[in-house]
Amino acid sequence: MSAKNHPNLDPSRERLVSAAPVEDDSTFELKLRPQRLREFIGQAKVKENLEVAIQAALARGEAMDHVLLYGPPGLGKTTLANIIANELSVHFQPTAAPLLQIKGDLTAILTNLQDKQVLFVDEIHRLQAVLEELLYSALEDYKLDIIIGQGPSARTHTLAVKPFTFVGATTRAGLLSSPLRSRFGIVLRLEFYTPEDLRIIVERSAEILGVSIDEAGAIEIASRARGTPRIANRLLRRVRDYAQVRSTGKIDVATARAALQMLEVDQYGFDEIDRRLLLTIIEKYQGGPVGVNTLAAVLSEEPDAIEEIYEPFLMQIGFLDRTPRGRVATQLAYDHFGIKPNRRQSSLF
Repeated sequence: MSAKNHPNLDPSRERLVSAAPVEDDSTFELKLRPQRLREFIGQAKVKENLEVAIQAALARGEAMDHVLLYGPPGLGKTTLANIIANELSVHFQPTAAPLLQIKGDLTAILTNLQDKQVLFVDEIHRLQAVLEELLYSALEDYKLDIIIGQGPSARTHTLAVKPFTFVGATTRAGLLSSPLRSRFGIVLRLEFYTPEDLRIIVERSAEILGVSIDEAGAIEIASRARGTPRIANRLLRRVRDYAQVRSTGKIDVATARAALQMLEVDQYGFDEIDRRLLLTIIEKYQGGPVGVNTLAAVLSEEPDAIEEIYEPFLMQIGFLDRTPRGRVATQLAYDHFGIKPNRRQSSLF
């Protein structure tokens, strides 16, 4: 079971630097979400590919090829799906795979699609197999084959579906079946953002929110946002609150640092859970390797939470290695905590 759906586990509710969406993010994100490709900051290769595909579809007067967007959470997959619809000037229909439980759910959506519109399905890797098979003919031939009746009297009926663009989003592309993945004409991976791109995003968000911020303050927030716009905007909200209550209302570098120190978000964007995970590997298991199930037991977390929520960023910036024998803390992790590796640990680097 995914950590995202575990009944007793929702780390994003407690973690300010989690890239997973939380309940109070939705209204805030809608205000800040770019509506056009030119407004979308970062992801240059993704934007270039989408721009070509959109312009080609408009020139031909056809529905755009189906698109798969994958990558870590919080990088803008839903935003890009909405932008595709805006650029094509068509209707946008969003849903999520876990919400589609029976064939009737998917059939109703597909048969009510408008011509050339965009159908966006989030968490596409969680689509049930029986619904996935129903989707194949709709994606390829714009037809739906449904069975009416049961037993010997059952018959197949074909329903026509208007041409549409299917946009799927996932954080775990490896869980997609090969037949489904092959139906996407455009497959794009979103990468973590650079601090410079995040600085621009923070400044843009601050302008929309009417918050005064200087460049140094924006850089301070961006550098601790773990390469993720969702986290950058969430930190901006908290720093804005601090600036209004404890300062003049303007966010400068001193105010940003003081606010982030109070929130226990360090210069790498680590919070208490990240530090606890790394220190457990370093101090309790001599730097590793240590299995994910062992780590989960020691930290009182779920293995899926460690793999999906905590590890990706730590690996991305080089503080953690995932080996066949388990997780290993790198030299950067030791340097960060000011701990000197012993002889056995030093031989691993």
